[in-house]
Amino acid sequence: VVLSHVQVKPLLDAREQGEATAAVSLDLGLTSTEVSLQGDRVLLPGGQWLSWESIHEIQQSETGCFEVVGHEAQKIQEFSDELNRFYSLMPTRRAPTLLVSGIPMHRIKGTNPTQDTLRKIRTVAPMAGQVLDTCTGLGYTAIEAAKTAERVITIELDPTVLGIARLNPWSLLLFENPRIEQMTGDAFDVVTSFEDGVFARIIHDPPMFSLAGELYSRACYEELYRVLKRKGRLFHYIGDLESRSGRNVARGVARRLQEAGFSRIVRKPGAFGLVAYR
Repeated sequence: VVLSHVQVKPLLDAREQGEATAAVSLDLGLTSTEVSLQGDRVLLPGGQWLSWESIHEIQQSETGCFEVVGHEAQKIQEFSDELNRFYSLMPTRRAPTLLVSGIPMHRIKGTNPTQDTLRKIRTVAPMAGQVLDTCTGLGYTAIEAAKTAERVITIELDPTVLGIARLNPWSLLLFENPRIEQMTGDAFDVVTSFEDGVFARIIHDPPMFSLAGELYSRACYEELYRVLKRKGRLFHYIGDLESRSGRNVARGVARRLQEAGFSRIVRKPGAFGLVAYR
């Protein structure tokens, strides 16, 4: 059971109206379940329950998702000693996003992580053959690509992130879809281990430049070019191409992609990135 302020609002509304039961999603909006409302608690499936005090605590946290363990609501968050980063799961009206030291890893202003992922994927559709996803995160890109691709290899630097993903109902297929292969390690190092021309599509969605500058380097792009099939396509997430910082980063990325061998670079402002063709 995973809840956020979005899911507990119907419980509080039903209680205020004197209802004995309420329909609520126990998996951040994926499904709906009817639960029993009692004077001091909400009865959940499997013998679990939460006090109204806990429900109010969840309701007051607009940036937190909570796993129900027994009769307690525990905020889904973790500190990575390895990278000195703090991770947490942040709810939206659709799939949650990952906060890395307070910074959301998906676009959420005027959109949501589901739409954000689809926009990235569609820039290099159709997804066929083998696909490389260089930065797993919550696994949304790998899950979407695997709907049509023969195989998806996805790389995550920090095992702590995968621990957060395991608690996210929207990431379930990352661990259950047999067409998705997970690898843990630095994306640049892992890519150097692949043979030439094995991927038909690459989704390169690194954290911002200040967090992962090596993933914006010419050396990285040369490796991505090497493992991409002839006539293959790469999507590179940048950020808002119309902002000053986005324009500057995109200009340097486009130059280095061309230096690495990519024949054509196309701006995709709607997806906040560039598409490079081999």
